[in-house]
Amino acid sequence: MMIMKPTLTAIITGAYGAIGKAIARKMAEKNYSTILVGRDELNLNMAVAEIIKTTGNQEVTGELVDLSRKSSIEAFSKRWSGPLHVLINDAATGPRKRIETPEGIEMQWATNVLGYFWMTIFFSDFMEGIDDARIVNVASYWAGGLDLTDPEFRRRRYDNDAAYRQSKQANRMLTVAFAERLKLSGITVNSCHPGDVNSKLSNSFGFGGHETPDQGASTPVWVATDQKLKGITGRYFDHLQESTCSFSRDSTAVERLYESCLEY
Repeated sequence: MMIMKPTLTAIITGAYGAIGKAIARKMAEKNYSTILVGRDELNLNMAVAEIIKTTGNQEVTGELVDLSRKSSIEAFSKRWSGPLHVLINDAATGPRKRIETPEGIEMQWATNVLGYFWMTIFFSDFMEGIDDARIVNVASYWAGGLDLTDPEFRRRRYDNDAAYRQSKQANRMLTVAFAERLKLSGITVNSCHPGDVNSKLSNSFGFGGHETPDQGASTPVWVATDQKLKGITGRYFDHLQESTCSFSRDSTAVERLYESCLEY
């Protein structure tokens, strides 16, 4: 069977984690030129090799990027050439103790929130004018408790579960902020809950998961590729259907969050 050379390009961050790797493989199976992004070179290279072997898609590569650091994401954007059709922000972390990046930003806020923010800021330029360009933010139903007066837990006692929940709320809110800003560029921005998957991340919060990585990847890939969703933007999806997001209704808080992220 002749394998056609991919004509569409997708970037997936956090692409060697349980869900991220499944997302990347499914995008490669759909014949996207698939770029896996992460900061662990060994895991990144192993994931790339595995996906190429599994799918037969030779247009699968890895990019070594620290998604908790603006400088690393910006450097990646300067290395990038050519169009981008799909960006799936999936990278997330959940350290049990409060740690900071070299820039002094709490790690979950830097990776789970600002990583999505900076990837969108730096890579949306490559998506302008492309028919059906899509950004998908992998968020969660496990969301809430965002405190914009103390997003980095400098005042509050750090709890990794609380930090994760507020980061996922922020993902859903920033989706709405970017959807509005990128509407005229023809880029859609949506968020989704991937499912309850047993992963290194869920284990860090003391949870398991009853769904497989492939099940967890199904909704993000569907949001990224299904033709029925062309032109749909600023929405939240859960298990292959649109779901109500109460966080996105507070436009004042959404704008406060966006402006707060800009300050970084």
